Amino acid sequence: MRENFEEPDQFVDQLVDTDPSETAEWAASFDATLAHAGPVRARYLMLSLLKRAHEKNIGLSSLRTTDYINTISPEHEPAFPGDENIERRIRRINRWNAAMLVHRAQRPGVGVGGHISTYASSAALYEVGFNHFFRGQDHPGGGDQIFFQGHASPGMYARAFLEGRLSQDQLDGFRQELSHPKGSLSSYPHPRLMPDFWQFPTVSMGIGPLNAIYQARYNRYLHNRGFKDTNDQHVWAFLGDGEVDEVDTLGAIGLASREKLDNLTFVVNCNL
Repeated sequence: MRENFEEPDQFVDQLVDTDPSETAEWAASFDATLAHAGPVRARYLMLSLLKRAHEKNIGLSSLRTTDYINTISPEHEPAFPGDENIERRIRRINRWNAAMLVHRAQRPGVGVGGHISTYASSAALYEVGFNHFFRGQDHPGGGDQIFFQGHASPGMYARAFLEGRLSQDQLDGFRQELSHPKGSLSSYPHPRLMPDFWQFPTVSMGIGPLNAIYQARYNRYLHNRGFKDTNDQHVWAFLGDGEVDEVDTLGAIGLASREKLDNLTFVVNCNL
């Protein structure tokens, strides 16, 4: 049966408070619960009231989100381990350089362009990973294996430029593997063209998550049979939301669940 939702009832600022004293009592009760029982209890009561109102067909708009089951609530988050101001500034520099890299690749006489919004929307994900999670190849455990989202390659080049690993001439050769005389940068992660920079190819879309799953499975195989200790190696796959709908991705996702690959993390960027 279709529920009858009156449009104005979805917005509290459009309703008239017919009993301010009662409203104040409810607010005071909520504040007391928050102070004495904590935010978890207060949140539970609010969600219970919303559910009850829905059951009674009060006319509230439906809840759009549900609790996550694989993360922690905001009130239980630990303190950020780094310097947020410095890291935020670095992200802004990388975003700008990545955007200019793509913009200059569209200049007259070149016109190859590139992707701007992918890295712009996921820079924080990558920087937190680089600064606080990823383990390099010099790690005693062998280092992590990272499958970077292909369309985010300008951001990886911008970060390498900031670190002094790439020159401005190389940035100007983005997506010009054959025509740029002073060195070039491949359009997407390409270990054959740039063996000292990229570890895994991730384009065409879908091969990144597919290969990440089988890489994690292979690591588990090596460990279980005593060939190599891979306990300290983690596989990361950075994906776009559309990429998750690729047939290759969905075709192998069951393997990760069946094999219980807790050494694998998908980071999905919903670039909306």
